[in-house]
Amino acid sequence: MDRKKSSFFKNYGATLLLLLGLLAGGVLGALLGESVRVLRPVGMLFLNLVFVLVVPLVFFSVARSLVVMHESGVIGKVLGTALGVFLFMSLVAGIFSFGLMSVWNPFARMTVDAGSADLAGADALNLGDAIVAALTVDDFPLLFSREHLLPLILFAALFGLAVALLGQRASLVRQFVEEGESVVMKMMELVMKLAPIGIGCYFADTVGQLGGQIVGDYLEIFLVVCAASAVCYGLFYTLFALFCHIPPGKFWKAMIPPSATAVGTSSSAACLPVNLAAARTLGVSDKIADGVIPLGTNLHKDGSVITSVAKVLFALYFFHMMPDGAGAAALIILLAILESVVVGAIPVGGMTGEILLCAVLGLDPSFAATLLIIGTICDIPATLLNATGNLVASLLVHRLVK
Repeated sequence: MDRKKSSFFKNYGATLLLLLGLLAGGVLGALLGESVRVLRPVGMLFLNLVFVLVVPLVFFSVARSLVVMHESGVIGKVLGTALGVFLFMSLVAGIFSFGLMSVWNPFARMTVDAGSADLAGADALNLGDAIVAALTVDDFPLLFSREHLLPLILFAALFGLAVALLGQRASLVRQFVEEGESVVMKMMELVMKLAPIGIGCYFADTVGQLGGQIVGDYLEIFLVVCAASAVCYGLFYTLFALFCHIPPGKFWKAMIPPSATAVGTSSSAACLPVNLAAARTLGVSDKIADGVIPLGTNLHKDGSVITSVAKVLFALYFFHMMPDGAGAAALIILLAILESVVVGAIPVGGMTGEILLCAVLGLDPSFAATLLIIGTICDIPATLLNATGNLVASLLVHRLVK
């Protein structure tokens, strides 16, 4: 009996502790409200430890994966397949959420005063400049910041490819990349032992601060985003797993740690280590997991696509520009996918995406603050899909490549 208990705790102990911390934090946040703010420093200490390791983890993982993929001769196929999978999953999320919000329309009865924004103020931001800012930085030190993970990924991919092409001439650099990844992964493993306490405290503060703000029209938007996210998470991801020949029981067992971490931290970046571990549990090869999951952390965000569809529809109805026809629907979905790419992989990743939407729609950039409310209240369900969707994407890429 003792051996059975020991085996059970070995297999499920970390997951149970994480869920327990998440549950305790949610209860404390609901009961204590804003006074639970005193726990925020504990949560932020844990998150800062994770965020400090995210940049080297992304760099070493992406660089090493490019080296391994080049040597295996499938680098082009893996990257091409990954980008195709990202686009396909985002389109599925965008098309479904737009259809749901067309039926369950929370925007038609909005009571917000539209007189505070101006439709003609988009000159302050150019779409091309926004894309350049999302993909690149203008100084080398700026690469090593969690706010610039997408430029870092591109740099790490170029670095890894250069190391692979140089072969034996870069053997020491390759050894540095391989051993550097091992060291950073071990550091992350040690830090994640604090996850139940850190995530619990952070989630308590999240519930305590946002609980009273989800009212009126924003509450209905939150509910429809949650409904769309639930269908994508529960139904579509299960179908994708079945396509990959993975039994639902095994799939959802592996999904528990990434899901709990995503809900507790509202950070896709914080889910990198648990996603990598879950992918290997489900049989994804190291070279695919190490390449697809970090890349997807910035390029692939199903939850942000759904939230972005809500933001675009909110803005259009706010200014009485109701969408009509297939062309308008396609534009909304593609704009939502573009906005999701520039959203940071950190909790409530700033107003970058909202400013981009204002620029494309021809709105005053100050209207981004109004759109940010939607992003804030929908951050948890969006992050749940953003993080777990990358795990599912790695399964699909592995299935298609193999």
